[in-house]
Amino acid sequence: MRRGYVTAPVLGALWCFVIAVTVAVAMSFATGAAFRPAILLSLLLGAGLGVAALHGPLTLWGAAAVMAALGLAGFGPMVADGGAGLVALVAGHGAVALFTALGARKILEEIRPGALTRHEFEESVIRFLTGFGYIFFTAIVLIPFYVMVMTSLKNQAALMANPLDFSIDLSQGWGLFSSYVELMRDYSFGSYLWTSFYVSVLTVLITLAFAIPGAYAVARLRFRGQALFARSILLIYMVPMIVLALPIYIAFSMTGLRNTIFGIVLIYPVTTIPVALYMLQGYFRGLPAEVEEAGLMDGLSRLAVIWKITLPLSLPALASVSLYVFMIAWNEFLLAFMLLDDPSKYTLTRGIASLNSSEVPRQHLMAGSVIATVPIMVLFLGLERFMTKGLTAGSVKG
Repeated sequence: MRRGYVTAPVLGALWCFVIAVTVAVAMSFATGAAFRPAILLSLLLGAGLGVAALHGPLTLWGAAAVMAALGLAGFGPMVADGGAGLVALVAGHGAVALFTALGARKILEEIRPGALTRHEFEESVIRFLTGFGYIFFTAIVLIPFYVMVMTSLKNQAALMANPLDFSIDLSQGWGLFSSYVELMRDYSFGSYLWTSFYVSVLTVLITLAFAIPGAYAVARLRFRGQALFARSILLIYMVPMIVLALPIYIAFSMTGLRNTIFGIVLIYPVTTIPVALYMLQGYFRGLPAEVEEAGLMDGLSRLAVIWKITLPLSLPALASVSLYVFMIAWNEFLLAFMLLDDPSKYTLTRGIASLNSSEVPRQHLMAGSVIATVPIMVLFLGLERFMTKGLTAGSVKG
């Protein structure tokens, strides 16, 4: 294997097959036509492209052009089983040839025809695996989201005609969003959004109110059982929530807290305070104690030191914890499903579950899922750098 004329065709064949599968799936979703990879041809043509990559860029791009032409003639790495237009065929086979050539050039840039060093061989394999990993995990994330969004933009007639056609008709204009309008108008989804929002915000506030002093006490104060408490913070996560579901249901029913927003706000912080304590106490330990001691020597009380010194220095950690807790509360389903029966009090996840019925069109369920996913996705992507900074800060002392 550690020879260029062996490594190049093998990696080229595997890479071409990966690209053929990826483009076939993408074209099928985008056009509704049946594209599929041709396994044998993709391996053979990819091997040829790998050999061409050994002889320079001009040979490589010439081989890519031949691959695209063979694809249009019906002998390429990807085939279409009818229903695909000329534009789709050109775009599909062109994409296969282009991305195969680009990937092969990057993967095999240090490969030469003769014997290879161990570094050269392993570097090319690592580049192939890296590219495959990016494609594989991106597909896992994007394909379900794409299907969800495209289905939400369909009407009932289109879904009945072909449930597996995930292309959209742009000529409908604003009519594409009719499912979202009906969801807000006929299914009270705006109420579910508002309920989930203020429940999540209250959960964040309550969690921080308990987690900040608790984490500070574990990190800074000395008391009996401190080490045991610090190590047992996350013990609650060793007990599956489904095990606690029945006791919680019975207790809330007996106390009249079931089917109330107050009960939900009361129980959600129970699941978020331990992780917030764990995250914050590690950050507090990383702060220089000398700064707080200077505040105490200046006459500040311990609470004033926390408020005026510790918390301003801990804003990155507080932001990351708040975002994490908000996402937990926003996405929580089991407790809401178990404790809420009144539709006027449903959270977003409970409201989506109520749409999973044969009486509700499937596009409405998908539209509800998009509404639940997009806000938290935007929030996470917008604040991701703060969350990363808060999670990693305090991990190294000194």
